[in-house]
Amino acid sequence: MIPRGKTTTTIAAPATPPGRGGIGVIRLSGPKTAHIAQGILGALPPPRYATYKPFRDALGDPIDTGLALYFPAPHSFTGEDVLELHGHGGPVVMDLLLARTLELGAEPARPGEFSQRAFLNGKLDLVQVEAIADLIDSASEQAARAARQSLQGVFSQAIHGLLESLLQLRTRIEAAIDFPDDDIDFLSASDTGARLAAIGEDLHRTLDAARRGSLLREGARIVIAGRPNVGKSSLLNALAGRDTAIVTDIPGTTRDVLQEHIHLDGHPLHIFDTAGLRETRDPVERHGVQRARDAIGQAHILLLVVDEKGIQPEDQRVLARFQSPSSRQGMPGPNARDSEQPLPPVTLIVQNKIDLIHAPPQTLATDLGIRINLSAKTGAGLDLLGTQLKTRTGFQQNTEGLFLARRRHLDALERARLALDSARRQLTAGAAELLAEDLRQAQQALGEITGQYTTENLLDRIFSSFCIGK
Repeated sequence: MIPRGKTTTTIAAPATPPGRGGIGVIRLSGPKTAHIAQGILGALPPPRYATYKPFRDALGDPIDTGLALYFPAPHSFTGEDVLELHGHGGPVVMDLLLARTLELGAEPARPGEFSQRAFLNGKLDLVQVEAIADLIDSASEQAARAARQSLQGVFSQAIHGLLESLLQLRTRIEAAIDFPDDDIDFLSASDTGARLAAIGEDLHRTLDAARRGSLLREGARIVIAGRPNVGKSSLLNALAGRDTAIVTDIPGTTRDVLQEHIHLDGHPLHIFDTAGLRETRDPVERHGVQRARDAIGQAHILLLVVDEKGIQPEDQRVLARFQSPSSRQGMPGPNARDSEQPLPPVTLIVQNKIDLIHAPPQTLATDLGIRINLSAKTGAGLDLLGTQLKTRTGFQQNTEGLFLARRRHLDALERARLALDSARRQLTAGAAELLAEDLRQAQQALGEITGQYTTENLLDRIFSSFCIGK
């Protein structure tokens, strides 16, 4: 656990981007903030008021004139005394003003150091700190809303609820172990099982929401697969908006997995074009086919491409091997991965080359799942595919209760889930000590998400990705 306490240094940095601008902001935080404010402003401004003042150098000459905002501890972003100086946004003015704060005892802030102090002083937990960076980096309105909800504590509240339930259950079990002969109201095995089940259900809901939030932040893996020469590479090029893959009439042209990162209405997607699925004696092509199958196994969405002839027996074999049950039901959203083995990807059937049979673009619900009829060559129907991709990855779902999640969050939630699974097995075996240890491990995994249990290395990685002044 990282110790939390007061810092002894005062930091300063621009809080606005470098370069010319209408307004530039210098931010300070730390114990010398009041002293520095008096040196620049002549007097300490009233707390939490915007005060129009000249900003003066060591000789008393004005550097600039602007607004000063003073936030005394603990009622500030960092929990320390904070001063913001809002002046004109020219780089020379900003450099002179920053230099003046350093003259008076401030030190240059490291990237993310203001947010780090907010975390260390208990103003924000680690999830909320990460949400600040995610809000700044949001590529879509929905991602911004989800980041805002993380910042407001939606994700943290779910984790704190799980931690509290685990703590209560673990306390009762450890009391039964430590004081077996005392007159204490212990839980029965059935009560313990019921509580474990309830915690497991809450964890399942949180993990499912975190997976959707991770797709919003990280982007879904979408694999294009199908028989040779059905237009898979043409579809990749059409989605990417440029010629990424070589397109020929020769079957087997694509022999490796090609990857393209795109944004669909601001939402990140990772598209993978794969070798045509067929039996072959060519060792190079056979290796490419195996890589294609491996890529499908890691996909969130499989786009099974067929040509104008429609579904063939080879395509049905692919569907039988890889299609998830949710694909047939037209259920939106990415796969839940509720076990150590990932479920098959959600599958969309793409009938390409409709320009050859003069068919209209359309979306159809078939016995084999959703089918989108389109032409990668002419672009007809690509908008229909885009709509399906956004729906299937959750981008068009209601954002209420949605939050962004990172890979480390998913890893911690998964470790907590595995620990709970083990706890249920220990309960059945009557191994109370091992049950309590599993609950402790689940507790520790969840505590890593909010920063209750963490390491200096993790904090350094998180805060180093922030901009200076945040």
